[in-house]
Amino acid sequence: MSKTEKILSYSSQTGVIRAKEIAAKGIHREYLKRLENEGILVRSARGVYTFADAEITANHTLVEAAKRVPNAVICLLSALSFYQLTTQTPFEIWLAIPQKSRPPKDDLLPLRIVYMSGKSLEEGIEEHIIEGVPVSIYSLPKTVADCFKFRNKIGLDVALEALRECWREKRCSMDEIWRYAKICRVNNVMRPYLESLS
Repeated sequence: MSKTEKILSYSSQTGVIRAKEIAAKGIHREYLKRLENEGILVRSARGVYTFADAEITANHTLVEAAKRVPNAVICLLSALSFYQLTTQTPFEIWLAIPQKSRPPKDDLLPLRIVYMSGKSLEEGIEEHIIEGVPVSIYSLPKTVADCFKFRNKIGLDVALEALRECWREKRCSMDEIWRYAKICRVNNVMRPYLESLS
């Protein structure tokens, strides 16, 4: 099997590939450039390529972001959109990264970075397989708590809509929401809204 065939075989399985992954297989990145020039691969972000004929889902940009920034977790508006719990359609991909991390530079993928640390960063991460790729996304109750924590960035109306819809559709319990409200240190902020629901 030629190096080009190996890349095509790998990219057809995963849909999205990173230049680093190809280099780790002992194949020079120049092969990716050639396949891009031939229109077989599309460069969708820095060092990230998509198979031109791949079946692209509504969550494709989340896969690209997960490949581009492996230590990040999909959060806030992007997580709400993934769970189909908002009327907002985020233009950017919202990512949580560790407090001391350098933000990724990307000219193709519109990223919106929020910094978290400790339990707020580590708790409530779920792994979802999208297009065959594992993507880290905060759970729904953690996302609702995060919306209140970052209400100055996304708007209190979005946080309230997320809480109301989550509760109305019975997608998480009051205990789960309350647990993450405490972890995110927004229990006092959320208390009156939670009491109005129960």
